[in-house]
Amino acid sequence: MSDKNETKIGRRGRAAVVVLGDIGRSPRMQYHALSLACQAGLEVDIVAYGGSEPHAALLQHQSIHLHRMTQWPSVPQSLPKILRPFMLVLKPLVQFLVLLYYLCFKIPAPDVFLVQNPPSVPTLVAVKWASCLRHSAFVVDWHNFGYTLLSLTLGRGSSFVTIYRCQNISRIEKHYGRMASGAFCVTKAMQHELDQNWGIKATVLYDQPPEFFRPASIEEKHELFCRISESLSQPFGIQDCISYGMSGTGESDPNSTLFTIHTGTNIIMKQNRPAIIVSSTSWTPDEDFSILLEAALMYDRRVAGLLNEDDVSDEEILWNEICNGKQFLYPRLLFIITGKGPEKDKYEQKIRKLKLKRVAFRTMWLTAEDYPLLLGSADLGVCLHTSSSGLDLPMKVVDMFGCGLPVCAVSYSCIEELVEINRTGLLFSSSSELADQLMMLFKGFPHECDALSSLREGVLAKASSAKWVTGWDENAKPLLSEVISQNFS
Repeated sequence: MSDKNETKIGRRGRAAVVVLGDIGRSPRMQYHALSLACQAGLEVDIVAYGGSEPHAALLQHQSIHLHRMTQWPSVPQSLPKILRPFMLVLKPLVQFLVLLYYLCFKIPAPDVFLVQNPPSVPTLVAVKWASCLRHSAFVVDWHNFGYTLLSLTLGRGSSFVTIYRCQNISRIEKHYGRMASGAFCVTKAMQHELDQNWGIKATVLYDQPPEFFRPASIEEKHELFCRISESLSQPFGIQDCISYGMSGTGESDPNSTLFTIHTGTNIIMKQNRPAIIVSSTSWTPDEDFSILLEAALMYDRRVAGLLNEDDVSDEEILWNEICNGKQFLYPRLLFIITGKGPEKDKYEQKIRKLKLKRVAFRTMWLTAEDYPLLLGSADLGVCLHTSSSGLDLPMKVVDMFGCGLPVCAVSYSCIEELVEINRTGLLFSSSSELADQLMMLFKGFPHECDALSSLREGVLAKASSAKWVTGWDENAKPLLSEVISQNFS
């Protein structure tokens, strides 16, 4: 991220970014930290949990200081049920005390605390108290609502006790949210909700991709495919349309990958390569991956039907023809699912049970540097995010657009604030609709799929004008300057 727009704000010359979560999985707060350092000229202290490594740009910046708190241990399954309510009460209390200690004693006093919400409890309480004790401004970045995420986690058919807990969290969230010096939110729909029902005035700061999310060059694609070759060669079953013909030893030919070939001084894309479809996820209940699995199965069956293939025909004959260069009207599809989360094992078990000819799945975790390269090398993104509140937008789609990647996304109330139908992507409400879209977009791949090419052109046109640096300068920096100025006046 460039320093060319640097204009220092604040008397102390410091800001604190607070995330009661894994900073490596909080891209928006990483981008805030980079902008506070680069565009506002501040020293930035990040207080968060560790886990996944954040982007190298953040780790290497001399003005950004990362303070990793100790993570609350997971509750062992062997713990007696009678003690579990006690642990539920103890956890936020300990988190509150640890967070308050870091904010009040471990870091220098900042001009402003910028905190991610959710989680709301105990984060908003601790940050508000710290802001009073250290005479700092307090700004909340509303990504979603804590009580809706808790309801999702605990189950919609929860007991009275659970509902009561959710209601109290909602009151705490609203009370301390109103006490903030300023607020950002991610959509106009959320801005309206905060204004009308919460009494909170928030500035819309749309998620935009930073500079390192961009289309990959042919050289970058080839190098990436060489690096992940071993992961691609590992099928969920014994063999599939991707692993067939690959050694599986991890010793890949540096001149040839599944998608590219290096000849002399040139790297070219293979004509009979699979289409790459990427979907990133935290493997949580707000993303129903059954939709994707069913759509993949439908694509596989429909293509076989169109080509008059017998259901009992030998897959290896087809795979051998493909390996020998034969092209079909519809390509193989390789779904690469990235991310970590609680439901990953469940869906991997479902994938193992699928019998597919032209579709394969891989799950993997990529570094913060390789993830943008994968998006910039893919042909389509799929987003299964359904907001718990219906008021936030999926950051993964923003990243995909930054890399020039068109998207098929689940339709919900405010998604059209991000996805422009038939210009940057398509929306679906069922597995059948998604299967229809896959058939339509990939017919004639790689050179005669006009609908897919048109979407990519729309995404590239949008990406050229939508940058995080520009949005932050226009919307975030003025608000932060104002609340810091008012705090010291």
